[in-house]
Amino acid sequence: MRIGVPKESKDREFRVGMVPDGVRHLSGAGHEICVERGAGEGSGFDDSAYGEAGARLVDREAAWSGVDLIVKVKEPNVSEIGLLREGQVLFCYLHLAGAPEVAEGLRDAGVVALAYETIQNDDGTFPVLAPMSEVAGRLAVQIGVTLLQKDRGGKGLLVGGVPGVGRGRITVVGAGTVGINAVRVAHALGAEVDVFDVDMKRLTYLYDIFGGELNTLYSNPASVERSVLTSDLVVGAVYLAGRRAPILVSESMVERMEEGSVIVDVAVDQGGCVETIHPTTHSSPTYELHGVIHYGVANMPGAVPRTSTFALTNVTFPLVEAIAAQGVEGAVASDESLARGANVWRGDVVCPGVAESLGLPYTPLESLLP
Repeated sequence: MRIGVPKESKDREFRVGMVPDGVRHLSGAGHEICVERGAGEGSGFDDSAYGEAGARLVDREAAWSGVDLIVKVKEPNVSEIGLLREGQVLFCYLHLAGAPEVAEGLRDAGVVALAYETIQNDDGTFPVLAPMSEVAGRLAVQIGVTLLQKDRGGKGLLVGGVPGVGRGRITVVGAGTVGINAVRVAHALGAEVDVFDVDMKRLTYLYDIFGGELNTLYSNPASVERSVLTSDLVVGAVYLAGRRAPILVSESMVERMEEGSVIVDVAVDQGGCVETIHPTTHSSPTYELHGVIHYGVANMPGAVPRTSTFALTNVTFPLVEAIAAQGVEGAVASDESLARGANVWRGDVVCPGVAESLGLPYTPLESLLP
């Protein structure tokens, strides 16, 4: 199979879809790997490393149009969708529930689009989403407490406090992988932490591992409102497979937060769980609304590409290898987790969450397979 690894185009997105070791392995198995020049530089891999591993270094168009399988990190932009050809396989993060124009472009292109974020195991876990959620959750608090500094526009608060001075309050909405990792950092910094979820098993787990040193709260509108209004930093950490994130923090709540407070909504790539959030970029990461600083960067792990690239490719490479060896039909037929990653299949929307969120017809994948 001919596999393309394009250079990422999203603002300050320095991750890359495949490392040289992966190229070496796939090349040794007889596949042709076409890496766009400069694709790995942001993660510390220069072109010579890919060339020595057996890759063919190509221009942008060849990395997209001249291959059977495209492996990258983030969703394609409009111009990249224009380079796709019918029958190709695109394998990356897509978050189509928050990007209807990308969904429509992929349908029109007639490609098979497999989304990292909807690959789901039978136990409900998301193996490819998990490592980036770990990174994003930790970054969310790290970035949020920095924005609380007065020189960054915040209220001038040290969340851990000092002797004789009270601690800051951090609210984490959602106790999935993002939320758990946000809680880890918030707790380590000495903040008073509220974490919300509707899954009592998750809340019990957090209560136990942190020895009851944080507030594990069942999520309902009243309890979330009480916490948000008294918090210095709110972290949105909600994820529903393929679906748009529900609004759990309303604009009314944001209006009543103390001036200089901070919101970091990691769910922004799925539409966001904070009503006032919208996507931002690493170049212009924040905006102020109702006196509250909002951070809505949709590719947060791109800020730490060396860590993120290795963490991501550790879990994506076996799946890339399976698709290359078996073809996409064979790979999804033999792996139910990977099959759940299918979002668009040659014009049809085959992910129920995406179809529901975008108001599009849903077609079961099994009805399209040989």
